[in-house]
Amino acid sequence: MNILIVGPSWVGDMVMAQTLFACLKLRHGPDCEIDVLAPDWSRPILERMPEVRQALSFPLDHGVLDIAVRRRIGKSLAGRYDQAILLPNSLKSALVPYFADIPQRTGWRGEMRYGLLNDIRVLDKERYPLMIERFMALAFAPGHQLQTPYPRPGLQIDPASRDAALARFGLELDRPVLALCPGAEFGEAKRWPAEHYAKVADQRIRQGWQVWLFGSKSDHPGGEDIRQRLIPGLREESVNLSGETSLAEAIDLLSCASAVVSNDSGLMHVAAALDRPLVAVYGSTSPAFTPPLASQVEIVRLGLDCSPCFDRTCRFGHYNCLRDLQPQLVIGALDRLVGEALADPVADPQGL
Repeated sequence: MNILIVGPSWVGDMVMAQTLFACLKLRHGPDCEIDVLAPDWSRPILERMPEVRQALSFPLDHGVLDIAVRRRIGKSLAGRYDQAILLPNSLKSALVPYFADIPQRTGWRGEMRYGLLNDIRVLDKERYPLMIERFMALAFAPGHQLQTPYPRPGLQIDPASRDAALARFGLELDRPVLALCPGAEFGEAKRWPAEHYAKVADQRIRQGWQVWLFGSKSDHPGGEDIRQRLIPGLREESVNLSGETSLAEAIDLLSCASAVVSNDSGLMHVAAALDRPLVAVYGSTSPAFTPPLASQVEIVRLGLDCSPCFDRTCRFGHYNCLRDLQPQLVIGALDRLVGEALADPVADPQGL
C-alpha cells in the first residue's frame, strides 16, 4: 500500500500528523509506504519520523493557487500511489492528487471538493474534538472507532546531528537547560509577556540552570527583550537562538532541554514530540483542541470567560488571559515536573 499525504502548513499540525502515519502503519502493516507532500521547511520534521519514507517538496507558498504547477506535480506522481489523504481542507490542496489520478482520494469535505475527492468524509466535531482525532480518523473507514490510548508523535534525534548543533553555537550541557519558546506565529494572543518569561528565567538561573531561547527570526527581538530584563551576571547564562538556528538545529537542541516552557506554538508540539518535560502556556486557544502530546506535561491557563476566543489579537485589547497569568504559576508547574534539579542554588552574582 503506497499512500501520499498532502501535509498541513503549520509546524504544530505537521508534528501532530504523525499520529495519522502511525495509524496507517497499524491498519496496513509495516510495509505500508508513506510519502508526504509538504513545504520544504517541514523536511526536518518529516525526516525525524520513522513512519515517513520520503518528504516530497511542494514549491508553492501557502495560499498560492497556480493550477499549472499543481497539475505538473500531479502528473509527475501518476501511477505511484494507491491512496491520497489530504489534511488541509482547502480546494487547492485536492488538485495534485486529482491530477495524479490516485485511485482513492480521501479527505474531509472542506471547501466543496466534490469531484476532486472520491472519498469525502463529513466531520462530526463532537465525535472528534481533537485535531489528532480528525487526522487519525482519515486512516480508517468512515465510522471506525478510534482505539485508545492514541499514538503520540515521537521525533528521532541523530546524536551526530545534535552534537554538530551544540558545537556550532558553542553550547555545553554542563548544567540543566531551560528552553523558552516565547514566540507564536499565530499572533499576539498566544504570546505570554516577556516580563513573565524573564522572571521564570531568573528563578531557574539562580538555581544553577542555563536558559536557551528558541523561535523564528521574527521572535529574536522578543528573546532579547527577555534577556535584557535579566540582571548582569544572570543575563550571561542565557542565549537567544531565535532566528539563528535552522528548524533542524532547533529540533536537535530542544532535545537537550531539561525542561521547556512554551506558548501554544509549533515549537510546543516539537518539544512534546521530543518528550521533554513541558509547561504549555495557553491564552486565546484551548488545550481541548490541540494539546501537547507528551508524557510529562503541565498546562497552565486562566480560563477567563472570554477565552478561548481563537482570535489572533484580543478583541478587548487587554490580553488578560496571558498578562494576568503570573510567573509563579509556571514556576510551580516546573517544580512539579522537574524540581530544582540542583541541590545548591547559585548565589546572586550581584550580591543582591
